[in-house]
Amino acid sequence: MTFRQFFYDWNGLNVAWFGAINQATPDWLAPLAQVGSALGSYWSGPFLLVVLLLWSRRLNAATATKTAALALRTQARRFALGFALAWLGVAMLKLITDFPRPVAALPDLVRIIGEPELQYSFPSGHAAYAMLAATSLWPLASRRVRALLVAWLAWVAWSRIAVGAHFPADVFAGFLIGGLAAWIARLASGTRWVWWCTALAIALLDQGTKQLVEARLEYAQVIPVTAFFNLVHVGNTGAAFSLLANAGGWQRWFFIALATGISAWLALALLKPRQQPEAAAYCLILGGAVGNLADRVFRGYVVDSLDVHWGGWHWPAFNFADLAITLGVGLFLAAGSVCRSPGHGATT
Repeated sequence: MTFRQFFYDWNGLNVAWFGAINQATPDWLAPLAQVGSALGSYWSGPFLLVVLLLWSRRLNAATATKTAALALRTQARRFALGFALAWLGVAMLKLITDFPRPVAALPDLVRIIGEPELQYSFPSGHAAYAMLAATSLWPLASRRVRALLVAWLAWVAWSRIAVGAHFPADVFAGFLIGGLAAWIARLASGTRWVWWCTALAIALLDQGTKQLVEARLEYAQVIPVTAFFNLVHVGNTGAAFSLLANAGGWQRWFFIALATGISAWLALALLKPRQQPEAAAYCLILGGAVGNLADRVFRGYVVDSLDVHWGGWHWPAFNFADLAITLGVGLFLAAGSVCRSPGHGATT
C-alpha cells in the first residue's frame, strides 16, 4: 500500500465522499458554496487580527475590562504565530506532495463552481485557516458564538468540496494542520519561547519561498511583476552584494561557521528579559540567519529571488531571509535610540 493509498485514498472513500457532496450540490446552492469558500480564505486573516487588536484597545480604555483586553491581545498574538505556522505547513506539504486537484484527477466527474485549479490539492489551506481562526476565537466566545464557529467550519469544509477545489482528505488534513498550529502557538504564547518559534517560522517561510522559486522558475529566469520589481532565480555563494562569491569554495564553510555563531548568540540572547522591540529585532535577525544558513548547508549557496530595479539600475538580488535581517537591524537601531532617550523604563 502506497503513501497515497493509505493517507489519501481511504480505500476509495475519499473519491466516493467527494462525488456524493460535489455532485449532489444543486445550482441554487452554488452562491452559498462560493461565499463559504471565500470566508475560509487566508486573505481574511489580517482582517481578523486587526479586529482583535482594535477590540482589545477599546476594552483597555475601561479599567473593568482590562482583563478581557489582555485576553484578546493574547489570542491575537497566538493567532498571528499560528497563522504563520499554518501557512508554512500547508505550503510545504503542497509542494512536497503535489497532489492533483479533483478537476485534474477526475476531469469527467467534477462539477466546478468558479475558476478551476489543477495543482497542489493537499492539504486545504482554507480548512487550515478556518480551524486556526475558530480555535483562536474559541476561548473568547460564548456558547452561541461557539455553535456559529462550528457551523462556519462545516460550511467551509462543505464549500471547498462543493466548488470542486478539494477532496475530503484535503479538508481533513487542513483541519489537522490548523489545529496543530493553534496548539503550538498556545504553548509558545506568553513565554520567551515565542521568539524562538517566530524565528523558526521566519526561517521556514524563507525556505518555503525558495522551494517554490526552485520549483517554478528556471535558473536565471526573470519574471517582471511591476515596473520596478522582478521575481528571479539566482544563486549566491558569497555574502551580501556577492562579496567573496568567487573565493574558491572556502567561503562556504566560513559563512556557515559565522552564521552558526551569530545564530547561537542570538538564540541565547532571546532567553534573557528584553524590551519587545529589541527581542523582535533579535528574532528577525535570527530567523533570517537560520534561513540563509540552511541554504549554505544543504545547497552550497544562497537562493535569491527578489530583484528591485529602477531606470536600468538593479539592487543586488535578495531573499526573504535578507529582508528579515535588514528589518531586524533597523528595528534594533531604532530600539536602541528609544532606550537611550530620557525617562525610558528598564527592560522587561
